[in-house]
Amino acid sequence: MKPYTTAELMSVCIARQVRDGEILAQGLATPLAAAGYLLAWHTHAPHSYFASAIGQSVCREGAALGLARVEDLWLGKAMMNFGFVQAVADLLPSIRPKEFFRPGQVDAAGNFNNIAFGDDPRHPRFRLPGSGGIPDVTNCLPDVCLYVPRHSRVVFVEKVDWVSGRGHSAGRRRGRGATYLVSDLGQFDFADGRMRLTHFHPDVSVEDIRMKTGFALELAPGLTETSPPTADELRLLREVIDPLAVRDLETLSGGRRRASLRTLLEKELAEEVVELLPS
Repeated sequence: MKPYTTAELMSVCIARQVRDGEILAQGLATPLAAAGYLLAWHTHAPHSYFASAIGQSVCREGAALGLARVEDLWLGKAMMNFGFVQAVADLLPSIRPKEFFRPGQVDAAGNFNNIAFGDDPRHPRFRLPGSGGIPDVTNCLPDVCLYVPRHSRVVFVEKVDWVSGRGHSAGRRRGRGATYLVSDLGQFDFADGRMRLTHFHPDVSVEDIRMKTGFALELAPGLTETSPPTADELRLLREVIDPLAVRDLETLSGGRRRASLRTLLEKELAEEVVELLPS
């Protein structure tokens, strides 16, 4: 068995995409991205800013991930707060941050769908969380990144049912389509406006990725294996950034996810009780 989890490898890949001094935007319920941002902040990008959909806040100081206390990370350390419309319409287009989105569907051009599966809005096959401010910001941001915890033909499709996040398409006047994607199987870029595989993860073959992708897979020159997490990266993730392992939730589904949520909340509550006890 590998000495790290899929979630840890993906968070490390996200962290390695961060450059020092960048403004890093994060949506709701995206602990893999948050863990990656914080790992970058603790290592090679100490001058980064965080912009979060939680409270539409901006901060420069990190805090350990949690569930019941997730606001501590963003609201508790915020330098300033904005209203949602102000953040989406004014702040983000002005500061032009890097942001990682988790698509429900994505095509080869980087168009992605967070609305629903199915072409009938009144009777969707499956309703997704919704687009929020994604249609606004993906039309102007220069550094849109994506992550997919469970790579499959359900997610990687020839044509998305709805476009909530704009990819590489004709007629774009501002911003650009997605620049990077990481899944539980590999890493991808969008050279010439089309997704191509740049790295396959350890113990994953190119054929594995091809079989789980719903469009023709392009391979980048110099295709190579993803470098595994270092001992220090794993220590920071497990001991400092995310001791509860909230990051693993995004790789689970169904009953396993519900059971893990219950366990994590019970553990978090127990830790808070211990902190409140007199020493």
